[in-house]
Amino acid sequence: MPSLRDQVWDVLKTVQDPELRRDLVSLNMVKRVEETDGRVQVQIELTTPACPLRNVIEEQARSAIAAIPGVQSVEVVFSANVAGRRAEPQDLAPGVRNIIGVASGKGGVGKSTISVNLALSLRRLGARVGLLDADIYGPNIPIMVGLSEPPLVSERQKMVPLEAYGIKVISMGFLISEDEPVVWRGPMLNSALRQLFGDVEWGELDYLIVDLPPGTGDVQISLVQLVPVTGCVLVTTPQAVALQDARKGVAMFRLTKTPVLGLIENMSYFICPHGERVEIFAHGGGRRVAEQLGIPFLGEIALDTHIRVGGDSGKPIVAADPDSDVAGMFLHAARELAAQASITNLGGRTA
Repeated sequence: MPSLRDQVWDVLKTVQDPELRRDLVSLNMVKRVEETDGRVQVQIELTTPACPLRNVIEEQARSAIAAIPGVQSVEVVFSANVAGRRAEPQDLAPGVRNIIGVASGKGGVGKSTISVNLALSLRRLGARVGLLDADIYGPNIPIMVGLSEPPLVSERQKMVPLEAYGIKVISMGFLISEDEPVVWRGPMLNSALRQLFGDVEWGELDYLIVDLPPGTGDVQISLVQLVPVTGCVLVTTPQAVALQDARKGVAMFRLTKTPVLGLIENMSYFICPHGERVEIFAHGGGRRVAEQLGIPFLGEIALDTHIRVGGDSGKPIVAADPDSDVAGMFLHAARELAAQASITNLGGRTA
């Protein structure tokens, strides 16, 4: 008869990761099984510390093990090792496991705000995170995170990212004067983006969030050509014109065979001071478009004055008021994003 420890391993082959739809053993998520006098301890390694279904996995594993005759108690402990892309020989950022672009079909939908707060949310959930401001024409990230000084240069003659709220940050805004316009064409944009990846000491990161310019132009194309991108997120508002442009963004990434990790609806609704909910730009269009296009809907973010104040003051809402309802919306979106990145890395999505 198999030992109790062996029976635990066998029963864990019946427990599936709900997102990846494969069992924990074949995914190599079970790292350790110990048993003493019927007391069982299991270590499960998640593919991201931001796993949104951790509690579900724990409950299913605990129930399956507890049903084995002779088991007196069950303890499930978790660790995390973020799944990542395969580094290429000439990789510009070899220590970065996941490069995730944040894009929008048009300007004015809050893409940079989403980028900043997603990065901070992933950091809050335990990941190592960087933020690259690739909106070269209008680099607003420095204002939003309260940074202005130029980066230092390392002994290897590479820029050292600045840090804000625990994340590493690089922006073209650190390298040009505040009022200097960028009037570059395609080749210069490609060269600048190459430098922002390859000439920066990014170090070891689980996620590098890349804030892209609006539209479907040179920077977006250069991104997917220069580095192995895990995928991109589209940001939209509920307005019909924004949704139409979001569809074009999805089509562009699919054309370049870049996985679309999902869509976020920003400015989804507004809560008046007296508690009434007002859908200023309509509501629910983002979810409908995501369903129609067959891409994940990562969440909706309310139109909230505190988000705007935080962005203007260099104190983003997720850092300034992490327990607020709207910070919770960003955390939810970050968990969903991390889950979709894991699915993509393990072969569950190609475009």
